[in-house]
Amino acid sequence: MGDGREHMDQGAPAGCRVKVEIGVLADGARARLSGDLDISCVASAKAALLDAIECHPELEFDLSGIRRLDAAGMQLLILCKRMASQRRHGLRLVDHSPAVIEQFELFNLAAVFGDPMVVPARSNEG
Repeated sequence: MGDGREHMDQGAPAGCRVKVEIGVLADGARARLSGDLDISCVASAKAALLDAIECHPELEFDLSGIRRLDAAGMQLLILCKRMASQRRHGLRLVDHSPAVIEQFELFNLAAVFGDPMVVPARSNEG
């Protein structure tokens, strides 16, 4: 993915499992988030995400690798969306993982972000 820059905070708490990879695309940049975007790791991801917003007028957050998302992670995503809007930068959340979709539905946040979400079909088994 692009330039392959990767951010993992060396001062992150033990057990923190979030990774942010920034890649440059032809029409902007993409930040691929993976792991747990929760209270124990949100500070580690915050600096990288806010820096990416500052550096790239068009940016996507690829959420396909998020395994866990809690209220702190959702607050960070809301902060990023607001910051991008204030700077008149485009920020799209794409490829939502099942964990992200579950939280967005639970807290009715899809409209807050305004990005299309592809919800997988539910199985009739079981």
